[in-house]
Amino acid sequence: MATRRERIISLLEERDYSVSELAQVLGIRGKGSKKLILEDLKAIQKILRREGKVLLVKPAECRKCGFVFRPEINIPSRCPRCKSEWIEEPRFRIAER
Repeated sequence: MATRRERIISLLEERDYSVSELAQVLGIRGKGSKKLILEDLKAIQKILRREGKVLLVKPAECRKCGFVFRPEINIPSRCPRCKSEWIEEPRFRIAER
């Protein structure tokens, strides 16, 4: 049986996912589910570098004012421009270099 990180890699090779979508597909629920997935994505990013692949990040975006965050493995809680908490999560996908 594949590990959780192997399953995430397999999913991200097919299409892009947000952290919430990954948690749902993998059946991870609870308070720390997003944090767990973010930690896995950071580790996966290092694994992929060794394999000549890259983790692409579509940055988080404020749904209220359109502010685009830096592309990083993180889920912002509030927009620095308008202070809205209505944030579209970043999306992740694996691609060849």
